Amino acid sequence: MIKIRPVILMVLVASVGLSACGRKDRPLMNLRSTGAGPDEFAILPTKPLKMPKSFASLPEPTPGAPNLADPRPEADAVAALGGNPKYLEPRGKLPRSDSALIATATRYGVSKDIRNVLAAEDKEFRRSHPPKLLERVFKVSAYFKVYAPMALDRYAELARLRKAGVRTPAAPPKDYALKKAVAAAKAKKKLKKAAY
Repeated sequence: MIKIRPVILMVLVASVGLSACGRKDRPLMNLRSTGAGPDEFAILPTKPLKMPKSFASLPEPTPGAPNLADPRPEADAVAALGGNPKYLEPRGKLPRSDSALIATATRYGVSKDIRNVLAAEDKEFRRSHPPKLLERVFKVSAYFKVYAPMALDRYAELARLRKAGVRTPAAPPKDYALKKAVAAAKAKKKLKKAAY
């Protein structure tokens, strides 16, 4: 029988343990690309350049405005579906049709730097809830487990709204998918028995 010296075993365990602690920013989602090349969907072709009718009447350049040759996939999709892509362009004022929505959403005040505040709070939350050692070693995603307490229980919310008298659309029962899968499995068994 081969004897493993305790010193070699301790060095091996320590190296595995330290390699799992190497990164400071431990991602909760272990997403990795299977390919070595670039993402072909991230590269959009530009529109062909057009000659102006007159070089004397060129418009003044507008800082921050999009280039006419830049691709606008959202606007192209809206135009292809029969919509007006001009509604996607940012305007100075909000449309009157959105005023009630904006008033309701901002009735308790608006924080100008809400994105920065949420990003800092989420970073602190992820720092205080890091993935476990084996999750990091085997690159298992811990995202859904860590954020599970923050997920909305749709059935509890549906019951709360109905109790408050709010009219809500019908929702499938909690065990609907399970019952459907069990019924499909039973039907498959019956078909197999009938075939023999």
